[in-house]
Amino acid sequence: MKFNRRGFIKSGIGAGVLTAAQGCLSSAETRKTSIAQLDKAAAAPVLKIASIKSPVKIASIELLRGDKNFFVRTRSTDGTVGVAITNSRAAYLYPILQQLVIPYFIGKDARDLDSLIDGVYVYRSNYKLSGLALWCCVAWVEFSLLDLLGRIANKSVGELLGGVLRREIPIYVASGNRDTTPEQEVAILVEHIERTGVRAIKFKVGGRMSNNADSIPGRSEGLIRTVRKALGDKITIFADSNSSYDWRKAIEIGKLMQDYGINMFEEPCPFDHLEETKRVADALSIPISGGEQEASMRRFRWMVQNNAVQVVQPDLHYYGGYIRATRVARMAAEAGMSVIPHMSGGGVGYVDVLHFASCTPNIGSFQEYKGDISRTGPWYDPPLRLKNGAINVPAGPGLGIADLSDLLRNAKPVE
Repeated sequence: MKFNRRGFIKSGIGAGVLTAAQGCLSSAETRKTSIAQLDKAAAAPVLKIASIKSPVKIASIELLRGDKNFFVRTRSTDGTVGVAITNSRAAYLYPILQQLVIPYFIGKDARDLDSLIDGVYVYRSNYKLSGLALWCCVAWVEFSLLDLLGRIANKSVGELLGGVLRREIPIYVASGNRDTTPEQEVAILVEHIERTGVRAIKFKVGGRMSNNADSIPGRSEGLIRTVRKALGDKITIFADSNSSYDWRKAIEIGKLMQDYGINMFEEPCPFDHLEETKRVADALSIPISGGEQEASMRRFRWMVQNNAVQVVQPDLHYYGGYIRATRVARMAAEAGMSVIPHMSGGGVGYVDVLHFASCTPNIGSFQEYKGDISRTGPWYDPPLRLKNGAINVPAGPGLGIADLSDLLRNAKPVE
């Protein structure tokens, strides 16, 4: 069974998103969106916090470490607290957070968060560090401030970002294996589907930034040829190469994917080889996705305007938080494309994605899940449940963590 970009819509991945059908057409059929249109779409304020009338002065921001997690805790001068959970990179990025990011925010009004995210970029020449190392730190502070603002306004992050559109988010399970045979990997994917009830999965191809080498000779081609038959036509299937191929090899692998019913090809070429990625997109009919490593709004704009990808994938941590990712989503919507954020963050990264998916009009139909909901789900209000392949969105104020004191009971400041 073959899939193309129109089939992408029919399979449900792009259903219900803003002008999604247009975003899944080939390059020749998609209108050219002007830079001015994309900039205008991205420029509008993101936060909707008119209900907070008084200034929310930021008194302190600190990094804490618990048994298995790092936390950023923010306090306003009136004593309100906001807390965010970082990804594991805080273990070695904390000097940037503490020396170059946190000081900028102290004393500022948290209601100005839209502009503060831009201001920290130039503070102490932070633009010279632009990339994952800087923007992860900014994201963690932004998450904690959104949690604080949400607790003041008694609104969830989704409501602060424009309004909750959906209360449950269908997920896909991503397998990170590259050391399995095709037969072993298919068995693992089947187990994921049976355990979670998901209707979409993702597997790895290539060797990861490997200059065309496979992790095991012949593994990727063998898996592509067998997975659709094994899983059936009702399952949406994504394949992720993690920058494994040059454009020639990526086209070869992509055409095999087309022949064997794979629905989407993620990051076919090295992530910063944008022109090569466009060559792959132009040559194939299945959607190409990418953007998880991207730190630049201008490069995202180039990808969108030139239809180098058809599904845009900012990472909420790596790209600097909800506000910057929303700007990218708006550009994608202007060009008729959907957004499926990359998920970093390990333990609770999936919850960050749930909030983003709850309020983004042009979100894709399945969002990434990696983690242990049985362990982290009880932290939220209401508790998170994975049922029939979907997870409910936290509805409590801010990020929805029910009991901050309990969450932080063993956490100590990082000096």
